[in-house]
Amino acid sequence: FTTLLYTIKFERRSTLGIENKILPSGLQQHMSRDTSEEPVTKKRKVEHISEAHNGEMQQTNGNGSTQAAANGDIDESLYSRQLYVLGHEAMRKMAASNILICGLGGLGVEVAKDLILGGVKSVTLQDHKTTTHQDLSSQFFLRESDIGRNRAEACHARLVELNEYVSTTFTTSPVSCELVGAYSVVVLTDSLREEQLEIGDFCHANNIKFICANSHGVFGNIFCDFGDEFTVMDVNGEQVLSVMLSAVSKDKEGIVTCLDEKRHGFEDGDFVTFQEIEGMTELNGCAPRKIEVKGPYTFSIGDTSQFSDYSRGGIVTQVKMPTAVKFKSMREALKDPEVVPTDFGKFEEPYQHHVCNLALSEFHRTHSRLPVPYNAEDGAAFLGLCKKSNEHFALGLEINEDMCTKFCNGCSGSLVGVQAFIGGATAQEVMKACSGKFMPVKQWLYFDCMEIVPPGLTEADCKVTGSRYDGQILCLGQQLNAKIADQKWFVVGAGAIGCELLKNFAMMGVGHNNGMLTVTDMDTIERSNLNRQFLFRNEDVTKLKSDTACKAVKVMNPDINITSHQNRVGPETEKIYTDSFFANIHGVANALDNVDARSYMDRRCVYYKLPLLESGTLGTKGNVQVVLPHITESYSSSQDPPEKTIPMCTLKNFPNAIEHTIQWARDQFEGLFTKGPQNSHKFITEPKFLEKQKSGGLLLSILDGLKKDLTVDKPNDFNDCVRWARFLFEENFHNTIAQLLHNFPPNQMTSSGAPFWSGPKRCPAPVKFDAENDDHLDFVMAAANLRAFNYSLPASRDRQFIKECASSIAVPTFAPKSGVKIAVTEAEAEAQNNDDDDCGDRADQILAELNSNMDKLRALNVQVADFEKDDDANFHIDFITACSNLRAACYRIPSANKYKTKLIAGKIIPAIATTTAVVAGLVSIEMYKIISGLDDVEKYKNAFLNLALPFFAFSEPIVAPKNKYYDVEWTLWDRYDVQGDITLQELLDLFEKEHKLEISMLSQGVCMLYAFFMPPDKRKERGAMKISEVVELVTKKKLPSHKRALVLEICCNDSEGEDVDTPYINYLLP
Repeated sequence: FTTLLYTIKFERRSTLGIENKILPSGLQQHMSRDTSEEPVTKKRKVEHISEAHNGEMQQTNGNGSTQAAANGDIDESLYSRQLYVLGHEAMRKMAASNILICGLGGLGVEVAKDLILGGVKSVTLQDHKTTTHQDLSSQFFLRESDIGRNRAEACHARLVELNEYVSTTFTTSPVSCELVGAYSVVVLTDSLREEQLEIGDFCHANNIKFICANSHGVFGNIFCDFGDEFTVMDVNGEQVLSVMLSAVSKDKEGIVTCLDEKRHGFEDGDFVTFQEIEGMTELNGCAPRKIEVKGPYTFSIGDTSQFSDYSRGGIVTQVKMPTAVKFKSMREALKDPEVVPTDFGKFEEPYQHHVCNLALSEFHRTHSRLPVPYNAEDGAAFLGLCKKSNEHFALGLEINEDMCTKFCNGCSGSLVGVQAFIGGATAQEVMKACSGKFMPVKQWLYFDCMEIVPPGLTEADCKVTGSRYDGQILCLGQQLNAKIADQKWFVVGAGAIGCELLKNFAMMGVGHNNGMLTVTDMDTIERSNLNRQFLFRNEDVTKLKSDTACKAVKVMNPDINITSHQNRVGPETEKIYTDSFFANIHGVANALDNVDARSYMDRRCVYYKLPLLESGTLGTKGNVQVVLPHITESYSSSQDPPEKTIPMCTLKNFPNAIEHTIQWARDQFEGLFTKGPQNSHKFITEPKFLEKQKSGGLLLSILDGLKKDLTVDKPNDFNDCVRWARFLFEENFHNTIAQLLHNFPPNQMTSSGAPFWSGPKRCPAPVKFDAENDDHLDFVMAAANLRAFNYSLPASRDRQFIKECASSIAVPTFAPKSGVKIAVTEAEAEAQNNDDDDCGDRADQILAELNSNMDKLRALNVQVADFEKDDDANFHIDFITACSNLRAACYRIPSANKYKTKLIAGKIIPAIATTTAVVAGLVSIEMYKIISGLDDVEKYKNAFLNLALPFFAFSEPIVAPKNKYYDVEWTLWDRYDVQGDITLQELLDLFEKEHKLEISMLSQGVCMLYAFFMPPDKRKERGAMKISEVVELVTKKKLPSHKRALVLEICCNDSEGEDVDTPYINYLLP
C-alpha cells in the first residue's frame, strides 16, 4: 500500500460527551438519566420505555457500554481484533460517544451496523419514511413484511442484536436542531440540501461533529465537518518506529546514523526522541526533535554542537505528534469544495459530481422526486440545473454535459455495493470524530462506478416492476437484473469478508432464479468473531460459520438459492469440488485469511478458466483484485516479499527488541507444553514412533526429552509442578544468563578491539527470583498450571499457595562451566543446531531405560497444550507474557503487556468492520461487471485503500504477460489439451509432429515421468505404457475415480535444440 504520513503539531482539546448540549424537551428525562452506577450488561436485557408514536423514543438492551466506559473496561474477548486497529484509548472515547443516524435506507443501516459493531456508547436511529419495495434492494434489515412500516422502527430490533454493549434507540421525530443537540456526532443520510445546511450550521456552531453521506445509484459522496479545532492524535495508525544507533555527530546539523542492519523508515518532518545513549546523554529523554531524512540509515536532528561527545549505543524512537485540522461548514464548503480523490484516473470528475449533487437537490426540491432514468425531459431539466448551480455557487467549472447526463440517468436507484462502500467509509469517519484516531476526510469524498451501467439502456429498460430489486433495475436495467438471477458462484469463506459478501450478493439477488450461491467454511463461530462478522449472534458461538451465515442471508432475501458446505479447499477435497462442480459455476469469490488457500483457489480458477474476485483486509487497509480469464494475470502472478525471520543467534543469546523475547517465549511454550508432551504421548501410544525420527542428534534430543518428561521430572502432584516451574525460572533467567556472561564478560572486547557488548548486542544481567514480583509469580503460576494440564493433574489458581510453595523451594547455587560453546553468529548457531555427533550408545541406553518402565508409562494420561490465543483461562498467553517480560528484564528491554504479547505471539491480524464493508462493497461492484460480460480490462478496478489516511487507489488489472515460442504467443491461461489415453511415446511423437517441440522432461506433480537422461531401458519401457499407467507406476497410487484430467508439466526444446517455455498439458482421461 502507498502510505502517506501527515505530521503537524497542534493543541489537544476535549471533545465528546453530551453535557451542556441542547436536548429536545421530550427526551431530556431519558437522555440525562445517570446510568453510571448500573452494572455492566453481560446478558442482553430489554427495557421498554414507551409505546411507539411520533416524537417518542424506543430503547432496548440497557447500557452495558456506559459502565464499561466509566470503568475504562473493554470486553477484549469481543473487541480484540478491533482493539489492535484503534487501541484502548480510542475505544474508550468511542464508548463515551452518542451517535445520531438520520435516514435508515440501505446507506443508513450500513453506517448503523458498523458503528454498533464498533462499540460506541449509543446509536439513535431517526427516520420518518416508511418501507417500500425499493428499500429491499439494499436495506438488509428490512423484510417484505415491513413494507408500510417506519424504516427505523422496522429494523431497530435487528440492529439491537448486533452488540449488547451499545444502547440502540429509534425515533420518528423529524430532524431538527433540538434533536441533534443531544449527540456527539450527527450523520445525515437520505436528506435534502436545506436540511443538510440547517443541521450543518447548527452542528458547526455547537461543536457537534457533522457528517453527511449520500448514495444515488452508482454515485456516492461523504462530507465531514468536525469543527474549527479538531485534534488528530494519530494520523495513520502505523506502529511507532524504533531503531538502534551507531553514531551521532556533534555539529550545527547533528547527523544521526543508525545500525546498518535495518533501515530507519522515518520521513521528513517526523519527530523522534532518544534513550540509552552513552556520551551524548543530553539527547536521552529529550523533547521530540523534528528530523530531516538524509538517507536510509541517516537523518539530521538540528544543533548538537553544545552537547557532549557521542560514545556508543542508543535507541531512537518515533514520537507521534498531535495534528490540528480546521473544517469549514457545509455552507462554506459547497462554494469551495476540498476533495479527497478516490480514483486518480478520474481526477476531475469529483468536481463535476459536486455540481451534479447540487443540481440533484434542486431537482428534488422542485419535482419532489429524483429524475426518471433516460427520460429526455428530466435529462434536459437536470442539465439546466447543473449549469445554474455552477453559476450560483461561483464554481467556475466547465460543465461536462455527457457526465451530467450519465449522473442524471444513474442516480435514481440504490445499489448495495455502493452503499457498503460509502457506509463503511462513513462509519470510519464517525469513529475518527469520536476518538481523534486517524486523519478525517477533508472535506468531500466523491465515488462512482459508472462502468457497471450497461450501454444502450432506455427508459423502458429501467422501469420499476414492484419487486425487491427495483433499486437495482433503476440503475442497471431489467436485462442485467435477470442475468444476475441466474448466476452460480462459489464463495470460499464465511468469516468477516464472507459475511459481507453474502449479504451483498443476497441483496443483489445473485442466483435467485435458476442460479445458486455455494458457500464453504470449515470453521466454527467464536466470540471474537461477533465484532465484525455481523451475520452471527451470541447464541451462534460454536456453530458452523457456513451454515449460520447461509441461514441469516436466506432470512434477508428468501428468494435466493444458497447451499452451505463445511469443507476446506485443497487437494484433499477435489473429490467434492470436481471438474463437474467447477464446470457448473460462473465464478469464485474468495473470502479467505491465508495465502495457501488463496493460491490454491487461484490455481483452480486458472485451470477451469473462471473469473476470481480476490480481497483482503489488514486493519484499515484493504485490497481487491479482479482475475479475468484470458485477460489478466492471476493472484499468484505476484507475491508478497517473504516474512522477515529473527536470526537464531539473536533469539537464543542476543535479543534487543520485545519481538525477540516474545518469539523466544512462544518457542519455549511450544517446546515445553506442546512438542514435548506430544512426543511423550506418541512414544507411549505408537510403538513405531521413534522409527520415524532421524538418527543422530535429533533422535538423541527427543530421547533426552522423553527421559526428563517421563522419568526424571515427571510430576506426581501440583507441588511437583510448582517445583518444576521454579527450577525452570532459575534455568531460564539466571543460570543461562550467568553462563553467557561467563563466556562473554561485560568488558569483553572483540578481536578488532571493539566492545563485544555493543550495537545490537545488549549486555544482560541475571534475574534473582522474588515471589513478591508479579512477573516472577505469574511465570511460576502459569508454568505450573500448564505442567499440571500436560500430566492431567489437579491444578490450582490459589496465588498465595503458589507463592508460599515457590518461596520454600531450595534451589542449588549455579556455577558457570568452562568449555560451553555459545553461538555468536548465525552460522555458528546453524552448525550447533545440525550437530550430529555419534551418540548411538547413549540413545540405546536411554531407550532401554524407557522401555523397561513402559508398563508404568502406559498408565500416564499425557495431554498436549495446543496453543490457543483467545482463551484467557488456559494460561497460554499468561505464560508467554511472563516468560517474555522476564527475558526482556534480563536484557533491559521494555516489557509488553498481555495485550501486545497476544498480538505478536498469536500473529493476530487486526480487523475492523468498516474496512470489511468497504472492501466487500467494491467486490460486489466488480461482480456486476463480470456478470454483464465486460471484456474491456480498463473498465475493471483493482483497489488499494487505507481508511486511516484516508487513501484510495484504483487501477486497471494487470494484463497477463505474453510468452512466445516460434510464432505462437501464450499466457498463463493457455494449455495443450490432449485427449487420452495414449502411450508416453505417442505423446512425444504428437508434440514433435504438431508443435515441432521435443519434450525433454515430463512430470506430474512432484513425480518425474520421463527425462532425456533416464537409462534407455527405462525410457523404452515407459514409452510403451499408457500415460495413466506411468503415473500410477511412479506415484504408486491408483488414479482416483473422480479424476478426469491430469496436469502434466513439460520442458521442451525447439527445432534448433534451444530450451523454450511452453504451456502445460491438460491430459484428458478417457
